[in-house]
Amino acid sequence: MKNPLDNDPAVGEKSPSFFSRYKSVSITVLSVLAILFYLALRFGWKTTSAVYESPLLVLLVLSGLPLTYDLVRRFLRRDFGSDLLAGISIITSIVLGEYLAGSIIVLMLSGGQLLETYALQSASSVLAALAKRMPSTAHRRAGRDISDIALSQIEVGDTLVIYPHEICPADGAVIEGHGMMDESYLTGEPFKINKTSGSSVISGAINGESALTIQVTQRAADSRYAKIMKVMRDSEEQRPQLRRLGDQLGAIYTPVALSLALLAWALSGESIRFLAVLVIATPCPLLLAIPIAIIGSISLCAKRAVIVKNPVVLEQITQCRTAIFDKTGTLTYGAPQLTEISVPPGLEPDQVLALAASLECYSKHPLAHALLMAAKERALPLQEAKDVSEAPGKGLLGLIVGHSLLMTSRAKLTPSMLAENQPPPTEGGLECVLVMDGRYAAMFRFRDSPREESRSFVGHLGPKHQFNRLLIVSGDRESEVRYLAEQVGITEVYAQQKPEEKLEIVRKETAAAKTLYVGDGINDAPAMMASTVGMAIGQNSDVTAEAAGVVVMDNSLKKVDEFMHISRRMRSIAIQSAVGGMVLSLGGMAFAALGYLSPVNGAILQETIDVLAMLNALRAALPPKVIHDL
Repeated sequence: MKNPLDNDPAVGEKSPSFFSRYKSVSITVLSVLAILFYLALRFGWKTTSAVYESPLLVLLVLSGLPLTYDLVRRFLRRDFGSDLLAGISIITSIVLGEYLAGSIIVLMLSGGQLLETYALQSASSVLAALAKRMPSTAHRRAGRDISDIALSQIEVGDTLVIYPHEICPADGAVIEGHGMMDESYLTGEPFKINKTSGSSVISGAINGESALTIQVTQRAADSRYAKIMKVMRDSEEQRPQLRRLGDQLGAIYTPVALSLALLAWALSGESIRFLAVLVIATPCPLLLAIPIAIIGSISLCAKRAVIVKNPVVLEQITQCRTAIFDKTGTLTYGAPQLTEISVPPGLEPDQVLALAASLECYSKHPLAHALLMAAKERALPLQEAKDVSEAPGKGLLGLIVGHSLLMTSRAKLTPSMLAENQPPPTEGGLECVLVMDGRYAAMFRFRDSPREESRSFVGHLGPKHQFNRLLIVSGDRESEVRYLAEQVGITEVYAQQKPEEKLEIVRKETAAAKTLYVGDGINDAPAMMASTVGMAIGQNSDVTAEAAGVVVMDNSLKKVDEFMHISRRMRSIAIQSAVGGMVLSLGGMAFAALGYLSPVNGAILQETIDVLAMLNALRAALPPKVIHDL
């Protein structure tokens, strides 16, 4: 709904409109005060009309002059939305001296916008959250001295020290230190990455518990993080413009109402009938009932742990026909789990798992937790390890119950380790190898498991919510993404996608049909902004939450389904309220056209119709009988 009060950047409205210059709260308060002063001066002090109408005249002049300018601009743009009726009514009321009728219309307009403004969020907050994530300074080392410098002073070749838990300020390579870094914001991988001398690091990654010294290979302005910032800005500037429900209904209602008002004037020769018809025609069921239905649904969503940040998504989700999913943390839990243990003849899987878990107690590797959890689930006893060490790039060494153990990768296996047995062929997913007493002893394979409800959720999107296409667009490796796609029942897959590549895919799909994008990481934020409806799962990133129109606080796809049901019911109730109100208004307009209603009486009748429409719209705040299909 595009009304004189609306300048919602979330729907792509760039031009300044009448009430965008004045806060809706101020206009509402001014309207109420003007009408109260009018009533007090007329019926309390019983002053002359010149006196008691002066507060109304002031209100209408303050609102009418900017509105006249805005109406001319709308005519030139051929923008004939439902709000046009309200604008013409206000101007006509000033010309004909019907100040009270015009003031009531101003009050209705500002009140409608007041219901929506608190829920609207500018996309600029996304960039603010993204920028806030970066440090303001870097620690540059020159010899033995370390000094703090601004990011803009970082040059290629500089030596920087990154302290534990700090965010990396620039792209570079490790020259001293050994530790872990969380790069999931960019890559989408759910695992922390081991860093040692020679390892590359990317700006925006979160350092682990060990200090690292890096040599800068890209200035901060040219880094991967800066490129994401640029992609976000481009995405904000090119976000899709959406046609609101009020616009769609108003496109039919407005010409009918204007035609009836002009016909009444032409046949009767009385201009007052033109105003009376337009006053009743003021589309308050569109301007008030629809926002109330939206706000009621926003409240219901909040009670279900779903935060609606942009009201437009409630109107648009039922029209989305393409669903695009990130993989890690969206369709999966975002944590690796042990899925397979392969051992040579003569060894037992539980035996080698107990030994491996006993050794991994001393490791911070992301797969160590998965091994420990698997051992715990099988109730395997852990043994004390001795002489544990982890040389960079060599693996984890230790002695347990008289056995020399090494946890390493397939690439580190030597011919002597494989003299007796060979590991199984390479497959998709993550893996690590246990070497016992210098011989290959076990291969452990891991996968990021799909959510329990992922397959049923994906499977019901077509028959229950009319989605025609389902895609996975992920930064993960091809083998991992395709494995997950088979598990949940999705055939269209885009793997190893950078944020800018995700953005282009979503733009292309959105140009063909309205899209729903569901993700959880910073690398999903640009794509969310380019989609028709962007939805963030969980609370992993402030940036993603700012970019999304909807934030699901619980890590559950069931909540996504609940949002769809609430939205579908909201749209149904909104249409009932708006269309019902317009039908009643058309009846009142007929009486006004025949001369049976004055402009003020018409405004009172319109208020009665508004109350009925709003009472029906309030039902949207109540939970539906069926709130999900899973």
